[in-house]
Amino acid sequence: MKFVKEEEDETRDYILQKDTKTKFGAKIIILILIVLVGAVVASGIHFKWF
Repeated sequence: MKFVKEEEDETRDYILQKDTKTKFGAKIIILILIVLVGAVVASGIHFKWF
């Protein structure tokens, strides 16, 4: 089983595919993680943990 499917490959035996849905989902997940890290840093500064 391969990890990433190229657009020209015909089989469906892949974990991730290089299409617009996968790219959009990855961008949303990365954005949410960045916001969460920012919230942790901001709360740490506010409560003087760092």
